[in-house]
Amino acid sequence: MIKIPLLFLLLFGSIQICKAQLSPKEISVLKTDLIRAVESSKLTDSLYDNLTKLPNKTALITAYSGTLEALKAKHSWNPYNKIKYVKVSLATMQKAINMDKENMEIRFMRFSIEHYTPGFLGLSKDLTIDRKEIVKHYQNNNFGVADKELIKNVAKFMIDSKRCTAGEIKILKKFS
Repeated sequence: MIKIPLLFLLLFGSIQICKAQLSPKEISVLKTDLIRAVESSKLTDSLYDNLTKLPNKTALITAYSGTLEALKAKHSWNPYNKIKYVKVSLATMQKAINMDKENMEIRFMRFSIEHYTPGFLGLSKDLTIDRKEIVKHYQNNNFGVADKELIKNVAKFMIDSKRCTAGEIKILKKFS
């Protein structure tokens, strides 16, 4: 239902520090584990359980939890549960965005989830706003703490998604 492997290969090339919750090394391990979780329902559940136990989650940790909820949809065999997990994932992603509206990585995670969610479900309502917000970061050279690899990979993904206008592609190509 949801094809997320490319998302993780692109997304987790950067390492960000998340307040006092997780050390940079722990974030690096988490990102590596998230890539492996794409193919492992057991690892997805384990990571999700560990993240949900963290108190005072940052916006980024909340977004990682939302990404894991999307992976739960991928791993579920039951169509009802797949839809339920996607809905929960998108609600969690909205919560993360409400916590940090300017975080390009969080916007990109939600864009990627919605991009791979079948359109007939009517759950991909934020693609346009996230696309515009992501492109705005590129237009203004405003990437926060994102590293060069993440910046390049997000630009490439956005271009390859075939969801950008010609003007947006022109902006993104400068970074891909």
